[in-house]
Amino acid sequence: MNAFKSNIYKYLGGTCQYLIPLYQRTYSWEREQCARLWSDIVNLHNTQREGHFVGSIVRIDEDSAAGSTRAMIIDGQQRLTTLTLLLVAFRDHARANSDCGVNPDKITDTLLLNQYETGNARYKLLLTQSDRDALIKKIEGAPVPETFKSRVLENYSFFAGQIGKDEIAPSDLYDAIGRLQIVDIVLDRQYDDAQAIFESLNSTGMDLKNSDLIRNHLLMGLDSATQTDVYNNIWRPTELLFDYEHQSELLDNFFRDYLTMKLGRIPNKNEVYKEFCAFHNGSGLSIRDLCQDIYGFAKRHTDMYFARSSDSVLKSLYGDMKAIRMEVAYPFLLKVHDDCDKGLITIEELREIVRLCVSYVLRRAVCDIPTNSLNKTFATMKNDIKPDDYLNSVKAFFILLDSYKEFPDDERFVDVFTKRDIYHMNRCRYILDRLENWDNKSVVATENLTIEHIIPQNPHLSADWVAALGSGWSEAQKHCVHSIGNLTLTAYNSEMSDSPFAAKLTMDGGFQQSALRLNKYVVTQTAWSEPQVNERAGQLGEIAKKAWPYPALTDAELAPYRKQDDTAQQYTLDSYDQLNAFNKILFEKLNTRIFNLGTFVKREFKKLYIAYKADTNFVDIVVQKSRLRLSLNMKFAEIIDPKGLCKDITGIGRWGNGDVEVGFDSLDQLEDVMALIEQAFHLQDVE
Repeated sequence: MNAFKSNIYKYLGGTCQYLIPLYQRTYSWEREQCARLWSDIVNLHNTQREGHFVGSIVRIDEDSAAGSTRAMIIDGQQRLTTLTLLLVAFRDHARANSDCGVNPDKITDTLLLNQYETGNARYKLLLTQSDRDALIKKIEGAPVPETFKSRVLENYSFFAGQIGKDEIAPSDLYDAIGRLQIVDIVLDRQYDDAQAIFESLNSTGMDLKNSDLIRNHLLMGLDSATQTDVYNNIWRPTELLFDYEHQSELLDNFFRDYLTMKLGRIPNKNEVYKEFCAFHNGSGLSIRDLCQDIYGFAKRHTDMYFARSSDSVLKSLYGDMKAIRMEVAYPFLLKVHDDCDKGLITIEELREIVRLCVSYVLRRAVCDIPTNSLNKTFATMKNDIKPDDYLNSVKAFFILLDSYKEFPDDERFVDVFTKRDIYHMNRCRYILDRLENWDNKSVVATENLTIEHIIPQNPHLSADWVAALGSGWSEAQKHCVHSIGNLTLTAYNSEMSDSPFAAKLTMDGGFQQSALRLNKYVVTQTAWSEPQVNERAGQLGEIAKKAWPYPALTDAELAPYRKQDDTAQQYTLDSYDQLNAFNKILFEKLNTRIFNLGTFVKREFKKLYIAYKADTNFVDIVVQKSRLRLSLNMKFAEIIDPKGLCKDITGIGRWGNGDVEVGFDSLDQLEDVMALIEQAFHLQDVE
């Protein structure tokens, strides 16, 4: 390895051509980085400093031919490309302003082109794929199609705009650019490990994404012909599946989901590249086969993300997934789609599984169950699939989820759905759209409709509405206004405003002129108050049950999937021999406070103790004659116990879980005991 101090004019002024390898990411600097470079150049001129260091460029020289040299850029393509774009924009400005004191041909002939070469060899810097075409067109001054997308074009325009502001005179700008300093690092192909150096350079703060590192890992070691073939026919088509503007971010998300699906666990965001390398090494797949596998799963991933499918039912379900932002289910659904492609399940079964996943996420959101465990639930779900009973095993998995992972059944879902504030849910619009279009052969476009409160939200209700709601109008409004029974869609929200119900019915564009199924009940009413809101909510709740169904299995179908404990004897509080009036009061007070810790807390009456669970048991209660004995599921060294209520039972046999024992024999201790229980509760891993 050799390093030389240089500047951009000296670096580009020779006969060397700089090539960006196929395994490098495309040009990705954004306006922020370009603005910083421009500011550095202006400051360099204003302060009259001798130079400004802009970074290093690492290259491997290829064999010389006919006096010219080719160099592969291992690191530094972003700054080299950006500096080249600045020079192209500067050259074009000088062409358009012949009296500016800068020779545009000098820039072209010495810094942009090797004028005695032909074809692609003419260009001092040769990028990859679409970036290559964009840069060549700008160097040649050729027109660029309006549909062409590349940050090359965006950043060229930025520099052209900055130069045109005359913030710095052209001759001064030319001088300042020449004082930008770089370190030219040349690797020895025989002795230097280019990949190791690349990874080392990019682990010290240079902003490479996991997908960039993965591409480098897969393609760098291939011979030139294979590298070109794999890149052009597999890798580049994979990248093009993803949105141009957010390609790196979406690719990174895909690779984490891909690994989660393959490994059955979620890799840490900071370990995705490391985990991928380990997976590759253990997979036994050739690089070509692995890239082909990645392409197949990327196609399924982007179909879900962008709601693309030739199957109209799946396309609609993908739209539902996007509307409720359930990317968390992608790892599991990647496997299910793959199994469908392999013939393990039918397309109808695939649709039903996707539909159940949508229902699971939506029902939990309505019931306000914390979502931070969903990624783990979907990551491990594939482990419970039985290939010979595929669909039923998925249904059974959902049905048997409990505690904070539960799939709310019809009774709980409808009860919450009909009573809660739906309006302030971020999925409110989706819910109304889905209720309108469920089982509707002629789908209604609702994009231009807005949400209407039939009873107005205005706390200062008109006399008509006060009369309609009765003496307890304020409480009635509070109870009803944001519930599903009082919400609908309309194109006349501003016209309806706070108008009385009769006016909303009969006005131009009013409910009586609405063809929406959401308003089918509304138009049959002559008055609107709490009873009508509740009745309509019940009707919509029945539709919601069908729109977001609960998995259906008979007891016989579910039986093989139950754990042994599920069919064991059922216990209640009265099952404990030492229960009496005194300790029952203690239990009821403590039970209420424990449930108040979170809606996902689950209680189980065991044979010898009562267990409270979040992720796992966090406190177990043994009913004793004169007290309740609590076991906290944590290490004794972890407990903060200022009043000395806890006993270390590490290694001592006890009913319950954990190394901390607490006695509860007086209601005066309730606050202190709850402070201890909360410590065990907060140790629960429900991420």
